[in-house]
Amino acid sequence: MGHAEDEVTPFLKARRAALDPVRLGLPDGPAKRRVRGLRREEVAQLAGISVDYYTRIEQGRAQAISDAVLDAIARALRLTRNEHTYLRNITQPRRRSGECTPPGPRARVRPQIQELLDAMDESVPAMVYGPGMDILAWNRLATRISFDYDALPEPRLNSAYLVFLHPDAKAFYPDWEAMAEEIVAGLRVDDGEYPDEPRVQQVICELRDGSEEFARLWEAREVRERDHGTKRIRNPEVGELVLTYEAFALPTDPEQRLCTYTAPKGSVAEERLRTLALGVGAR
Repeated sequence: MGHAEDEVTPFLKARRAALDPVRLGLPDGPAKRRVRGLRREEVAQLAGISVDYYTRIEQGRAQAISDAVLDAIARALRLTRNEHTYLRNITQPRRRSGECTPPGPRARVRPQIQELLDAMDESVPAMVYGPGMDILAWNRLATRISFDYDALPEPRLNSAYLVFLHPDAKAFYPDWEAMAEEIVAGLRVDDGEYPDEPRVQQVICELRDGSEEFARLWEAREVRERDHGTKRIRNPEVGELVLTYEAFALPTDPEQRLCTYTAPKGSVAEERLRTLALGVGAR
């Protein structure tokens, strides 16, 4: 048992480096800074704790860190809500093997959730995600806007795999780089929330080994939940689709999230979605 020493240190260092001391009103001092961002002493001062204690926290050597101290560090480092939650998760005394162990059986959605997806099929592409961004269920219209999930082998039904490893990903997504950054930041959320979930660790390990682009973005240690936003898709049948997405946690299935895609009423994207829905049996 112990903290996730392999992640606490680089995460806090990355967040320190991301801050501009001048914007926080901190002087450079007699000597020009040799590294970007805040020094440990400055974070400790802003958080109201000793330099020694902050150093032990950053090095993963502090035990039983109180919520009040973590809150103070989060304020000092200007962490977002997602980053704050991530820091709390990775400093909990939970086991993390750090190895890519084979996952257990793939999660399944309840029949009622699949019925809900099918009921939206005429106008709303929708799917359900599990930990590690596995795609667990979808409706037929979802297969029409980009990837044909019905044709993919089950182990490849994963949003992160598709973005980084599928040969058509960059053709489908004109804003691929921004989407890739979102995917990686979302996986960081899962990594903190499910530290002992083998599937999450397997996805991360395979992508770090199989994609240089993923490995580069992973080292940035951005943490951001993908709960809403806009996605631009270049559909080979109807052209460009600009869709908004919303992701909802399923209350009775807390590790699963329902994601829906919609277009503004009267927009070109809505008309194109309707065209795809009418040809839903084409694939």
